[in-house]
Amino acid sequence: MSVAVVTLTHGRHDHLRRQVAGLRASSRPPDVHVVAAMDDPALRQGRVDGVGGPWPTEVVDVPVDERGLPLAAARNAAAARAAELGSELLVFLDVDCIPGPDTLRTYAHHALAAAPPPPPRPALWCGDVAYLPPSPEGYDLDRLAELGEHRPDRVRLAPGETRAEPDLRQFWSLSFALTAEDFATTGGFCPEFVGYGGEDTDFAMTVGSLGGSLTWVGGATAYHQHHPPASVDRGHVAAVVRNAGVFARRWGWWPMEGWLEDYARRGLAARGPDGVWVATP
Repeated sequence: MSVAVVTLTHGRHDHLRRQVAGLRASSRPPDVHVVAAMDDPALRQGRVDGVGGPWPTEVVDVPVDERGLPLAAARNAAAARAAELGSELLVFLDVDCIPGPDTLRTYAHHALAAAPPPPPRPALWCGDVAYLPPSPEGYDLDRLAELGEHRPDRVRLAPGETRAEPDLRQFWSLSFALTAEDFATTGGFCPEFVGYGGEDTDFAMTVGSLGGSLTWVGGATAYHQHHPPASVDRGHVAAVVRNAGVFARRWGWWPMEGWLEDYARRGLAARGPDGVWVATP
């Protein structure tokens, strides 16, 4: 099975370099690494060192929308390029994530071993994510398992274990895999989502609407490099509120309610009498 790692970036070249270092140490390296460069001319022009490996690295240029980073459209563009190159399995890794030594091998094993569901029922596979402490100088790849901390509210399984997740709202896009065929079946991420928030839950709802599945897999741990939480970044407020509205229009309920309510407490957003959330000046 040909495996592509799909990554989005806008700057964060040090994080990308560390991800590539993790891929180099992988027990099952990728067949291709497709990087969507969102308004990242240095990466697009090949002026960033240390982001390639012994596999082909494809950089897909994605112009930035004036409203923010086009995360959904960038994922679609990178996935489309991976499929054009013949990739059968797409492993999406956030640029902040360093794969564990067996992350790719585990995803590929489960994708191969699973009985393919009747179409059009796409199957999502998700590994656990451990959070690394701040470390401007980088991380010792041999100590990632020691340094990473898991959130207690997230599923974490032993290598070889799997667990079906009936609630697709639990999907998160930091690290996941699905076949290129299944990705095409979903139609990809909805490009109406621009900037931070909502596009991953929307994608999961699309998978669910097609009768698809979400399965947690043990042994596919990814290690998330530290950065400040996005929820406290005032620059994300307008995007989160706008994207929540796109989601509510598509599915009939509001996502990210914890964030929206926190914004309301801080005077950054308000819910009108019609139930619609809006960002406040």
